[in-house]
Amino acid sequence: MRYFQHESAFVDDGAFVGDGTRIWHFVHVSSGARVGRDVVLGQNVFLSGSAVVGNGCKIQNNVSIYDAVILEDDVFCGPSAVFTNVNNPRAHIERKAEYRETRVLRGATLGANCTIVCGVTIGRYALVGAGAVVTRDVKDYALVTGVPARQAGWISAFGERLALPLEGGGEAECVATGERYRLESGECRRIDA
Repeated sequence: MRYFQHESAFVDDGAFVGDGTRIWHFVHVSSGARVGRDVVLGQNVFLSGSAVVGNGCKIQNNVSIYDAVILEDDVFCGPSAVFTNVNNPRAHIERKAEYRETRVLRGATLGANCTIVCGVTIGRYALVGAGAVVTRDVKDYALVTGVPARQAGWISAFGERLALPLEGGGEAECVATGERYRLESGECRRIDA
């Protein structure tokens, strides 16, 4: 076996799981789901049939990745993070044709118990605070908190807060790595990459 699967976990025929992935207690990976290399699926994780999980992701306990949810490489989902895939669900109305795609881009972190409403994109290396409710797109390197989530600052790829204003412009250095970042026209980017 190319990956580790705990004896209590289910990986359905037709699911793809990459090399080096670890699948822990009571996980269910549905047929059609795609899981990259070196992923960790914590206890009680569920992956729906069209869910996509990139390489190096870490999905903590009690997270469900539904149809139309795509995680790029190196995404961290904290315990009990919540995704949705339709805006107005009703038990008595079938709305599978109305699923809205949700994308979490490379290196982003989703804090414990946050909720990601369908149809949004979480930017590269963004950080969603614990318990936040994301109802609109999040920019690259943005730190968002609250209900509904609002931008509270900027964060480096390493995960350190950057000394940049929310608006305007400027440059800052990650205190952990020395990498430089520039804020310009409302967008933050690494300038030494």
